[in-house]
Amino acid sequence: MSDAALYTFENPEYKQTYWHTCSHVLAQAMKRLHPEVKLAIGPAIENGFYYDFDTPEPFSETQLEELEAEMRKICKEKLKLERFELPRSEAIAFMEEREEPYKVELIHDLPEDATISFYKQGDFTDLCAGPHLDSTGRIKGNAIKLTACNAAYWRGDSNRQTLQRVYGIAFPKKDELDAYLEKIEEAKRRDHRKLGRELGLFMMSEEGPGFPFFLPKGMVLKNTLLDYWRGCHKRYGYVEIATPIILNQHLWHQSGHWDHYKDNMYTTVIDDEDYAVKPMNCPGGMLVYKNEPHSYRELPLRVAELGLVHRHEMSGALHGLFRVRCFTQDDAHIFMTPDQMKDEIKNVVKLFDEIYSTFGLTYQIELSTMPEDHMGDEAVWQFAEETLQTAITEMGKDFIINAGDGAFYGPKLDFHLSDSLGRTWQCGTIQLDMQMPERFELEYVGEDGEKHRPIMIHRALLGSIERFIGVITEHFAGAFPVWLSPVQVKVLPITDRAAEYADSVAAKLDAAGFRAEVDHRNEKIGKKIREAQLEKVPYMLVVGDKEAESGQVAVRSRSKGDLGAMDYDVFAAQLKKAVEERRLDNEL
Repeated sequence: MSDAALYTFENPEYKQTYWHTCSHVLAQAMKRLHPEVKLAIGPAIENGFYYDFDTPEPFSETQLEELEAEMRKICKEKLKLERFELPRSEAIAFMEEREEPYKVELIHDLPEDATISFYKQGDFTDLCAGPHLDSTGRIKGNAIKLTACNAAYWRGDSNRQTLQRVYGIAFPKKDELDAYLEKIEEAKRRDHRKLGRELGLFMMSEEGPGFPFFLPKGMVLKNTLLDYWRGCHKRYGYVEIATPIILNQHLWHQSGHWDHYKDNMYTTVIDDEDYAVKPMNCPGGMLVYKNEPHSYRELPLRVAELGLVHRHEMSGALHGLFRVRCFTQDDAHIFMTPDQMKDEIKNVVKLFDEIYSTFGLTYQIELSTMPEDHMGDEAVWQFAEETLQTAITEMGKDFIINAGDGAFYGPKLDFHLSDSLGRTWQCGTIQLDMQMPERFELEYVGEDGEKHRPIMIHRALLGSIERFIGVITEHFAGAFPVWLSPVQVKVLPITDRAAEYADSVAAKLDAAGFRAEVDHRNEKIGKKIREAQLEKVPYMLVVGDKEAESGQVAVRSRSKGDLGAMDYDVFAAQLKKAVEERRLDNEL
């Protein structure tokens, strides 16, 4: 990175320092306007910054605007940020004198040998480890925006005080802020919860918070997606299984999941024995493998499962289809010999490439290494990590290392997808596991006639089917490619006289395997077209007396408008090709 770029947002460290300093400016503005408010914490985050305040009521939009104005004043004052340190007792007294109980608690919780540092800017001082910009004047005041105020528990504990968290964003230039805010507005327009209601895809109910209901059009979308998933997996040599949703609790102790996931598991008692609703599919997959003996000639054995899993999520974390309490996980478990590991990893990545590109999604890879809380020998972990790294390096794939964030049973590759707005979503994962085959005593007979332990890959491609549907709904803004659209064609008769011809066109489309509807309402054709556009139907066929007489259809495209008259057979042939090729642009 060039010296000039060090002090721009091209440098992630500078960006975080900039936003961290903005959080202090926000806190200073708050204390100037509302001196009775108590300060909690204020970090930089992935997209901006926030500060938590102890105040009984959330701040209104008007109050946020007042805070913004005060922040701009502080930036214009060009206050120098000065760091100083205090011994523990003096630091506690310093914050007690300012009646800041949350800061006092934070100091008490620091290790005995911790350096206790503060940052002062004009009339404001905050407990902070830093780093910060050297002056508030470095911040562009007219490129600051406070975006929201939400409730948050002190230290994330629902039994502690409820605080108000004020979020903000800032950039070095005003036009960068404007571009960001427009992107946020576009994200709101694409919100899958909003589109899910408008397009009749799914619903939520108070009777089942976090448990989504798929509506008829949503089921068409989901089943079309799963049919495509199954076809791809068949070509790549997978077999499909299904395992029970409820299994005896001892299985989860054997797999090691109980120690790591029990707080997120639903449990029940059957015949006086403890059972658990599965939060993942892996242990059931182990039992399927153990169901019969295996030879090295069968390996690699690629076993896929679309398993419905349940996880107890906190109510405050639930978010449309992105965070739910039950979802379908597109798992696969690949059992193999050590010399097959590298090729199998490559095979999985090739499948990922094929499927993600079908949706126009690009990705970045993250290699997560051994966590503190792990099972197994460190030498085994090192071998697994090196194998993952070698496989993707030989494929020419770039990656970053996420140290210490592997699964408890093995290292993993996480695939972070980028959508049409540049947002990232973690969906796919490839996890090497040499521990669970040991726990379940999995075996295969090798070429030497002896019994050996297989190595296993845990693999999810879409991750949660429900979450992936949310992702692609926002990625396409609800305007799905024609192959995926719940309704592919809407036939719009101009008059009642054309109703019979419209029905015959729809019947032919249906017989050819397309999803078609007829709008028989007694409405003007302009209204029918507008509403079909709002429903994001890819193609509309307008038919009247002339079309009925000629056997043609007047074709309208969702994206390109009027395409003119076509013979039905020509339209159907071109539509078939667009669907079979799974075209993203829907071009005929």
